[in-house]
Amino acid sequence: MSTDTQIIHDWLKKHKISEVECLVPDMTGNARGKFIPAQQFLLQGDPKLPESIMIQTVTGEYSDYHYDFVEPTDADMLLKPDPATLRVVPWAREPTAQIIHDCFKMNGERHPLSTRNVLRNILDLYAAEGLQPVVAPEVEFYLVAKNADPDYELMPPKGRSGRRESARLSYSIDAVAEFEDFVEDMYGYADKQNLQVDTLIHENGAAQMEINFLHGDALSLADQVFVFKRTVRETALKHGMYATFMAKPMKREPGSAMHIHQSLLDVKTGENIFADKDGKHTPRFLSYIAGLQRYTPELISLYAPNVNSYRRLAPEIAAPINLNWGIDNRTTAFRVPWGPPAATRIENRFPGADANPYLAFAATLASGYLGMKQGLIPTEPHQGTANEEDVEVARTLEEGLRNLHNTPELQDMIGDLFLRAYAAVKLDEFEEFNRVISSWEREHLLLQV
Repeated sequence: MSTDTQIIHDWLKKHKISEVECLVPDMTGNARGKFIPAQQFLLQGDPKLPESIMIQTVTGEYSDYHYDFVEPTDADMLLKPDPATLRVVPWAREPTAQIIHDCFKMNGERHPLSTRNVLRNILDLYAAEGLQPVVAPEVEFYLVAKNADPDYELMPPKGRSGRRESARLSYSIDAVAEFEDFVEDMYGYADKQNLQVDTLIHENGAAQMEINFLHGDALSLADQVFVFKRTVRETALKHGMYATFMAKPMKREPGSAMHIHQSLLDVKTGENIFADKDGKHTPRFLSYIAGLQRYTPELISLYAPNVNSYRRLAPEIAAPINLNWGIDNRTTAFRVPWGPPAATRIENRFPGADANPYLAFAATLASGYLGMKQGLIPTEPHQGTANEEDVEVARTLEEGLRNLHNTPELQDMIGDLFLRAYAAVKLDEFEEFNRVISSWEREHLLLQV
């Protein structure tokens, strides 16, 4: 019995687990997999899944180019459980475990369509340079009243007072207290799953919350965001609500982001390479920012992966629209918060809450890596309000995807097969969405054009 297998065996026995959820993050960042009785899980060896599930659209369809990316025989992937991701499922009726699995081809190679493997490959590049990325995501979401009919607009749920929010209540303690039971259960579930959640605040939107995670290893934090989204949805359902991570779920409310704070440690010394001993920004810090500025236009569709995502990236609604950076300037795309040298970091404010965390982390780290390797030089830090400047990024998913193949070095790092498959899947979603005629078009164009 291998060491990993023994660790899993002992853990399942200790927690008296009767069922195991074998999980794989798909292209959207949602959970795919199998439920397996614990005894069978231990006896049958590594499970398998069809590789085709990795490139299915959000509506369950397949691209016309599907078999350019997978075997025409609809072959299986081999799944290997990562014991570092062992967690209980606190909302399950029976003692249930969840384990995130890595995906491999049958020849033992990492499967190129796995989003977790995309991030692993980027982290390997940093490891070869003696560097360890440190990230801290901030994830926003809305609580909304249950809505079973998609033709109706969403609305905030009623809080314990029996009323719905209507005002802008950023950082309001009383507004969070309206959903005290939800918050307590969410934190309880997070604690049982060893999720390193930190601060909870009320954001600017009606019943919009933000959770900050403690900083740490990038792969571990991507796993935690993946699990956290499931947790929040389950907690909301328990309390008769929905939780949504859509980037822009309501037209009169601001969007939801997943801001990513990032820094780099020298593995040998443990020091933050973004600041020198005097607290000044290092050349590698500046080149990292320049990499973010240079490669974000090509990678925007990994930060904004859905047709709805681009409703958030619009002027004057507290989201970035250009490539400026600044010192403690929340109107810029890349913010450098004030802090001691050891805490010097960059906040990438482009990713939406709807982004796959593995791909968003991979994109931002790949950009910074290339910036440092190429010795790129950033613009001067922006003074004043950056979102009054010109728009410099794509405004639709289709436009963002057209930029995805512009840079050979990104294709080498992230994987040409993955990027082609990603573009095919997301273009299929865009075309399906584009066939829908909206109520705005019927109202304003029906009799006037």
